Formats: sequence, structure tokens, C-alpha cells
Amino acid sequence: MQDALSGCRAAVDACFDTVFEGFGTLPVEEGMRYAVNGGKRLRAFLVMEGATLHGVSPERSVWAAAAIEALHAYSLVHDDLPCMDDDDLRRGQPTVHKRWDETTAVLVGDALQTLAFELLTRPELDAPAEARGALVASLAKAAGARGMVRGQAQDIAAETARAPLTLDEITELQANKTGALIEWSARAGAILGGADPEPLGRYAQALGLAFQIRDDILDVEGDAEKTGKAVGKDARAGKATFVSLLGLEGAKARASSLVDEACAALSPYGTRAEALRDLARFVISRET
Repeated sequence: MQDALSGCRAAVDACFDTVFEGFGTLPVEEGMRYAVNGGKRLRAFLVMEGATLHGVSPERSVWAAAAIEALHAYSLVHDDLPCMDDDDLRRGQPTVHKRWDETTAVLVGDALQTLAFELLTRPELDAPAEARGALVASLAKAAGARGMVRGQAQDIAAETARAPLTLDEITELQANKTGALIEWSARAGAILGGADPEPLGRYAQALGLAFQIRDDILDVEGDAEKTGKAVGKDARAGKATFVSLLGLEGAKARASSLVDEACAALSPYGTRAEALRDLARFVISRET
């Protein structure tokens, strides 16, 4: 899986190099390149592995993979802003508003969001109009007020709520804030291949929640040098998390159970989906 992840990173990086050819040195242009650099590329990996399962070549699927990474990068740039999560570090580097300024960060996020949809129209994706339309529509839904943006709004509202969130409420919040884009990533390859995306959708629902639980665990016992961002913020803010509600060991057990669910959802693909099973196991053992 690590080899596959490395290959995916290289392919997405090369795709972005192509996209940014001819860009100048305006802060927004430099900021876009800066914001998409690095990261685990888990969402891109989901796109490309799902596509491979359905006979879609990496040369085609990489454009959808780059699209989700651009949209994910936009979400991080905006999440890091002082009016949102107010973070100074991302991936071990200064956040965009620290590297430049808040105005540039807003514009970088705006530009990356629109770039994501532009990439889904690239001729190199070589997809029928119906598949392109499905990808664009589902990404808009996953990223918007019924998905990621809704989750962020729920998270902000929870900071000033009189009562901490319940376990069910946190689960719903994270299914929107983090899970919606992960689910889109997993389903995209099947859509490109003209196949039923439901098995990969079920896999991603469990994977996305396990991913967030691991994030909550890392905020408690992670190393800032390894995670590339501040840790311990949730506890200092008195924020309800999977760890605060389930306890550290309970959260780890829940994440492990979700990985089992994710792997079971891949049964229609047999041994061909082993890389995706490895990814699920990696998600709850990662240190970044």
C-alpha cells in the first residue's frame, strides 16, 4: 500500500505541475501551489484505487484525484483561518494566512474550490457526459451545505452551545465535515467506470469515521512534530470528541470495529481490493 500511495502522490503532483504551468507569481497563484503541496493523498488514493477496480486507467482517474485534492486543500486553507479554527501550522508548514495574509488565504481557497470542478471537465478524464455530470453534482453536494460546509458549521456552532455534543451528534457532524469528501473519493472510481458505487460508498462511510476518530486520538496522544499541527487543542477548548465521550481505549476500539466494517464492505471485489483494506488499517495506525 505504501508503494501505491507513493505512486499516487507522484501522479497527482505531476498533474498539478501540468495544471500550474503558466501560472505567475501573484500571491494567490503561489498560494495555490503551496496549499496543494504535501499531504497523505488519501482521497486521491481512494479515487485511483476505486477506478482501477473498475478498469479505469490511472491516466484518466488522476484528474478526478487531483480535483478532490484541490477541493480538500481549499477546505484546509479556510479551516485554518483565524475566523475558523485559527491554526498556525498545516503539514508542518505555516498555514497560508501565516505565510501570506488572510486576504490571500481566502482567495487561494476560493480559487482551489473552483479549480476542483474545472479539473472534472478536463478532456484527459475521458468520461461520458453522464459520468462527468454525476461527479460534478455529487462533489458539489459533498462539499456544500449538505456535506462538508454543513459539518464545519455544526462544529463552529458546537463551540458556543450550552451543552456538549452527544455521540450521535458528533458522528453526524463528522460524517459531514470529513466523511462526505472521503465517500465521494471512494465512489468516484466506480462512477467513472459506469459501475455501482454503493459497495465503495459503504466502505468509505466506515473509513471516514475511523479516520476522524484517529484524528481525535492523535490530538490526545500525538506528537506535534509528526502530525505537523498543534495537538491538545480539543481538550484545552473543552470540546466534545470521540475520545472525551468514549475514552481513549473506547475510541480505539470503535475505530478498529469500523475498519472491520470497511473491509467487509469490500467483499464483492475479493482480493483485488487488498490495497483498500490496507488503507483502512493504515488510517487507524497513522501518526500524522
